[in-house]
Amino acid sequence: MAKRDAHGTSTLCIDIGGTGLKLMVVDGKGDAVTERLRVETPRPATPGAVLAALKRLLADQKEPYDRVSVGFPGVVVDSITRTAPNLDPAWAGFKLGAAIQKLSGKPARVINDAGVQGHGVIEGRGTEICLTLGTGMGFALYVDGRYVPNIEMAHHHFAKSKTYEEFIGARALDRVGKKKWNQRVLKVIEELEPVFNYRVLYLGGGNAKKLEVSLPKNVKIVENVAGLLGGVKLWEQ
Repeated sequence: MAKRDAHGTSTLCIDIGGTGLKLMVVDGKGDAVTERLRVETPRPATPGAVLAALKRLLADQKEPYDRVSVGFPGVVVDSITRTAPNLDPAWAGFKLGAAIQKLSGKPARVINDAGVQGHGVIEGRGTEICLTLGTGMGFALYVDGRYVPNIEMAHHHFAKSKTYEEFIGARALDRVGKKKWNQRVLKVIEELEPVFNYRVLYLGGGNAKKLEVSLPKNVKIVENVAGLLGGVKLWEQ
């Protein structure tokens, strides 16, 4: 049996990414109960294809859970996806929360994936930012522990007509190489600091482990699993 909090609840946390779909069960304290399960994101990454892949993952997940939290790589409003730059245009206006609830038989909530990751690491004091480095670039802002949803810094113009995502996303890493990409990430951090005056900036996502530069004292690299562990916080907002 899965571990339970005082209210008898455990959460199935799902992370929908540009390259992988992941899930695990988390207890009421935000601690992992099961191992992480993962499959490649199908291509084309339409809603139907992604849901079919998640259905197969759920068949392998044996631990009980009471609710589902989903991190999605795009703008999400009321658990309805509005954009999905690294998936498929068919996600515009898709009722993902309702689809996950039908698939799992449990209540479901969906927010931006960087928002979930940040919930897994923030301290809840002052202004905090979570920046995720993966297929694209995720961004989440928190003020005294409260998530400010859907600030899409990734698609804001940054330098030489490139957006933040085009500057430090996975394609940029492949194109310019790790050494130059590291310097680009530093430049992005330097640009964000005087705009948001954050107390702490957390760096997550699959490519964060490729950083090999000296970071400012208030910038911390965090484990990518936070993108799942933070899912329990969606039910405390």
